[in-house]
Amino acid sequence: MGVTRLQRKVKRNFAKAVNKNKYIKQLCAKPVIRKVDVEAIKKEFEAKKAAAK
Repeated sequence: MGVTRLQRKVKRNFAKAVNKNKYIKQLCAKPVIRKVDVEAIKKEFEAKKAAAK
């Protein structure tokens, strides 16, 4: 008596694993930030704070 495999279940399980790995990689991905003017951002926050008062 041979063992039968459910092909749909195999595909579904494989797809779940692939999606899980993609999701983990997406969570761990770090965006590249280049040429950010920190001083300009600080001035912008200070201006917003002064405008709120």
